[in-house]
Amino acid sequence: MSPTHFPEVGRLDGKVALVSGAARGQGAAEARLFVAEGASVVLGDVLDDEGEAVAAEIGDRAAYCHLDVTSEADWDSAVGVATQRFGRLDILVSNAGISPMPRPIVDTDPDEYRRVLDINLIGAFLGIRAAAPHMGRDMSDAMNGGGRGGSIVLISSVNGFVAAGGIAGYVTSKFGLRGLAKTAALELGRQGVRVNSVHPGPIDTPMVQPESWGGFDMRPALASSNPLGRIGEPEEVAELVCWLGSDASAYCTGAEFVIDGGYLAGPFNALSMDS
Repeated sequence: MSPTHFPEVGRLDGKVALVSGAARGQGAAEARLFVAEGASVVLGDVLDDEGEAVAAEIGDRAAYCHLDVTSEADWDSAVGVATQRFGRLDILVSNAGISPMPRPIVDTDPDEYRRVLDINLIGAFLGIRAAAPHMGRDMSDAMNGGGRGGSIVLISSVNGFVAAGGIAGYVTSKFGLRGLAKTAALELGRQGVRVNSVHPGPIDTPMVQPESWGGFDMRPALASSNPLGRIGEPEEVAELVCWLGSDASAYCTGAEFVIDGGYLAGPFNALSMDS
């Protein structure tokens, strides 16, 4: 799905977003859609060449900055790009994440486990700390329904609901994002900042593509085990994240939004199909 397929209805007119992990996959799709819907976007990533190319493709309302989500200084710099170049910050999407090759817990190096938590979970924590003071509105405006609030979206996974063997760090981090989102929602709600988590199932991004698995293509197996018979597209996740960033979701906070093609509904088998 190319950016030209996005319906331009101005759902994010005038808003400014910061998206981590935006050089490719879901983050890039979110950045493209946000701009198509009227926002200005700062794309953050460690893949500088790819991120700069995506920002250049999007146009003048996109800016790229190097963002290692484990670095407090990088987060401060990314927030600064948003507020200095575009004048404000309304939306934070914490999208950056990794998943190493599967291995049992007893064979997992503790440093590798810590690295996954640092990027997937602590990175989101640092993003909230850096962005939240620049978002939202004061309490009097919020109570009167005035002003403009903020929206923080933490990208978790279906593995924030159910575990899978061999990816202990990934599962731990994705479960942790659920709790982090709820805690932040409680703390930030009165300043007009909403915080929600999004839980994608298998999505056709580099994380499941052959180059990440030594040439093995796991996508057919993932599709066959899903009730809809396919894996999702990054643009489909972007649509949900866009809604959460828009004023249409103004009464949603501290919640979990699943986009998984039915993955969590239960095990799929032939008896599930219409005869």
